[in-house]
Amino acid sequence: MKAAVIHDFGDTPFFEDFGDPVAGPGDLELTVRASALENFDRMTAAGNHYASHHLFPEFPAVVGHGGVGLTREGKLVAFGGVQPPYGCMAERAVVPAAAAQYLSPVPEGVEAPLAAALPASALTSLLPLRFAVRLQPGAVVLVNGGTGVSGKLAVQIAKLLGAGRVVATGRNPEALAALPGLGADLTVDLGMPERDRAAALAEAVRDCDVVLDFLWGHPTELLLHALVPSQVGFPTHRTRWVQIGQAAGAEITLPADRLRTSGLELVGVGPMQPDGVADALAQVWDWAASGKLRMDLDLVPLRDVAAAWNAPGQGRRTVIVP
Repeated sequence: MKAAVIHDFGDTPFFEDFGDPVAGPGDLELTVRASALENFDRMTAAGNHYASHHLFPEFPAVVGHGGVGLTREGKLVAFGGVQPPYGCMAERAVVPAAAAQYLSPVPEGVEAPLAAALPASALTSLLPLRFAVRLQPGAVVLVNGGTGVSGKLAVQIAKLLGAGRVVATGRNPEALAALPGLGADLTVDLGMPERDRAAALAEAVRDCDVVLDFLWGHPTELLLHALVPSQVGFPTHRTRWVQIGQAAGAEITLPADRLRTSGLELVGVGPMQPDGVADALAQVWDWAASGKLRMDLDLVPLRDVAAAWNAPGQGRRTVIVP
């Protein structure tokens, strides 16, 4: 079969011949229809992720951690859990019987590229909104990094869950201008002159209940500073800050007064209920089937995977299609 193959950590995958995966008893054979290219794929293939050596214990190997494929019966399913050296960016895949929990039927009306790209990106905000902060109707939500793929979905999901006001930050003026059409009530250009930015950020965090942070780094430091009250007294409003991504940097400087005087709580995704992910995924499929979630996709043939691998996403998700 043809596949996207690397021969060592740090390689760019190339379109090459690779041996077909062999199905054992109870395994599911699939004809791959689509596989989303995400930062996770790049990081693991580069050897820069804690899962790198688990996913790539040997070389050569096929990249891609999840996809959508067609069963022999003609059913479209989202899948993961393929065993090394096989990844999902290939013409064929085998899902071991032991990895059946990674299978999810794709609803009627949802095309394979969207089905491959949407769930992982949507769950990055849906799971913390449900479990980390238990979003209440009418809450004010700020999406730090709202112009990225997951950030644009977060804006939509916050509104679908009943947020009363959604604020989004970003640096791409064109992408920011499109966010009101996705549900944003206010947008803030992080690239504006410093003299204007402080006032804009202060307005952005006013009465903010939840921050979904896809950026971290310097943009987060600016927002945290805006949360510090200008008057003496105890904090009167709680803001729960959910750390999700680090597109702007892996570290921040956190002065003590940001926590001491702002009512700020820093959290991660939060503890999960046993069926939490399955229930959240079912919700994503329902929204997708009813057209309530929009996502910008770039479809790239498998043979062009090398060119797509290092191309900037610019708020769009690349999907590899055999």
